[in-house]
Amino acid sequence: MNLKDYRTKIDGIDKQLVELFRQRLEVCKEIGEYKAQNGMPLSDPAREREKLYEVSGLVEEDLQRYTSQLYSTIFDLSKAYQSRSLAATGELETKILEAIEKTPKEFPERAMIACQGVEGAFSQIACERLFNLPGIMYFENFNAVFTAIEKGLCKYGVLPIENSTAGSVNKVYDLMMKHRFSIVRSIRIKVEHCLVAKKGTKLSEIKEIISHEQAINQSSEFIKSLGNVKVTVYENTAAAAKAVKESDRRDIAAICSHRCAELYGLESLKDNIQDSNNNFTRFICISRELEIYPGADRTSIMAVTSHTPGALCKLLARFYAFGVNLTKLESRPLPDKSFEFMFYFDIEKSVYSPDFVRMLSEIASLCDKFDYLGSYNEIV
Repeated sequence: MNLKDYRTKIDGIDKQLVELFRQRLEVCKEIGEYKAQNGMPLSDPAREREKLYEVSGLVEEDLQRYTSQLYSTIFDLSKAYQSRSLAATGELETKILEAIEKTPKEFPERAMIACQGVEGAFSQIACERLFNLPGIMYFENFNAVFTAIEKGLCKYGVLPIENSTAGSVNKVYDLMMKHRFSIVRSIRIKVEHCLVAKKGTKLSEIKEIISHEQAINQSSEFIKSLGNVKVTVYENTAAAAKAVKESDRRDIAAICSHRCAELYGLESLKDNIQDSNNNFTRFICISRELEIYPGADRTSIMAVTSHTPGALCKLLARFYAFGVNLTKLESRPLPDKSFEFMFYFDIEKSVYSPDFVRMLSEIASLCDKFDYLGSYNEIV
């Protein structure tokens, strides 16, 4: 036999496999309907375990692990098909469709916004890029921003979520696990840092630098070049600049933006001190209510998978099956659970795609916990 003959043989086997798989899904659908009518859960771990043991025993030892993996995938697909067949319009689909219907066709120009920090913070710049007429309320920390949204004190909140060089803002991710909210838009802001101090101060006089942790990380090479200089973390860059202005010391400097330096009457000792000139911070705009504005082509979700081998792999395989591009995958440890994690995903797919909700439903069926954080577009 030549290669063509082998491929012809494979084609014949595949036709049989596809037909048998179709028949199997039809029977699974009937089983799902029976379970639904009798108040039984779709998932039956004991049955799956018994089945894996049974089918793996039908082949030679060197094929048992492959057979087990194949049937684990078949079980997942079967449960997803059952869920889809039983729920013509599920809770998540209803929620998304209602949000699309009720959300105004244009993003608001005027709103009350919650930000962390003080006047001059990068969050303020993000607010002014997102809204033409923002009313900004400043809060001491990220948690207070979330609380302001939940209590209705502000309509929206703007928070930094990640930086292109320093990475994710982990405190925000941790708070995302605690609070309920929706992302309605995101924006990328180019970050350029400068070292500022009181007017007339020389660079050689500086003994301490204060700024936000992210700004310090983003300017690490410049800080190292200064030698033995103390570095102190502040809640944000604008607060650091304000502290320098109000201090009686002349040997202290802050890392912040030029705009912030001008606001607090400080002088730049060194411009563009960030490690990379391609330095961007991504901010998210959050709302207590789900709002989906026209053009939404990015979606954020949070998921907790079962603490078993291959659980995350199965989830990623489902994204691949739907042709979805993952733009972010972040893991955060679950509180009070050793070596277990929550996963945060950003995906690129239009909310108007015919199989969008189906994809989310199937992914949710693979998770122990699933949270839809919103669909939105990003301003660059």
